[in-house]
Amino acid sequence: MARQGLSRALVTASWLAEAVRAGRVGAGLRVLDASWYPPKERNARQEFKERHIPGASFFDIEECRDKSSPYDFMLPSESQFADYVGGLGVSNDTHVVVYDGDEVGTFYAPRAWWMFRAFGHKEVSVLNGGFKNWVKEGHPVTAEVTQPTPAVFKARLNRALVKTFDEMVQNVSSLKFQVVDSRPEGRFRGTELDQGLESGHIPGAVNIPFHSFLSETGHEKSIEEIQEIFREKKVDLSKPLTATCRKGVTACQIALAAFLCGKRDVAVYDGSWSEWFHRAPPHYKVSEVKRSKA
Repeated sequence: MARQGLSRALVTASWLAEAVRAGRVGAGLRVLDASWYPPKERNARQEFKERHIPGASFFDIEECRDKSSPYDFMLPSESQFADYVGGLGVSNDTHVVVYDGDEVGTFYAPRAWWMFRAFGHKEVSVLNGGFKNWVKEGHPVTAEVTQPTPAVFKARLNRALVKTFDEMVQNVSSLKFQVVDSRPEGRFRGTELDQGLESGHIPGAVNIPFHSFLSETGHEKSIEEIQEIFREKKVDLSKPLTATCRKGVTACQIALAAFLCGKRDVAVYDGSWSEWFHRAPPHYKVSEVKRSKA
């Protein structure tokens, strides 16, 4: 992959600040705040109304999902996604930059990045370092909410980037693709609860907590450092790879990290542990802790 193509997956705060100053935010460049927080901790939409990057719109992951699914944040249909992002002024010719306000630097933005890619949109980038570093570097913020002119977006799901429960079950025996789990080590091993669920992991999965790819400042680590992380875990980026987590969010950090290394085709198991826990047979839930029930 060309170096330019790699760097397009990330944009710097200084690059975006210059675009904002130059008045380039509009039909050709849309900035989306994809923040989400547990309701009892923070209110993402309210924080957006109070302070955001000038010209940005709020990408509501609670709205842009399959609301009929019992699992969190499952992908919406092609038409639902197209209607939603079209309402944010995004067309197929728009360069989209996504960010979030999490304290780690980047948390939910890679999920939005992956959603755009899954629906066929290539011109999408993550703001490296997130909103916290945007503010730290002294770039402008505003409470003014802009209303973008609606656009037409045509979505076509790239099914190669999405894994289903059945495909994950088949892979336990076929081993057609590698599986990397991005959750914290305790949840992967089954020694701590996973947001209320008994934890553990899919047989054969490798654990690389998503924060491994972030520096202390909240920026993505260098490509060389990311490659070394994959090597240490014996993950071969030349072979098929699927990422999983709790609800299909931090798994997208694995997809982004691999993309930066030149691997564009990492799939995400959209249901992740929230679906696997409820649907997989007991012997397909690997844990160091004896379960109280199947």
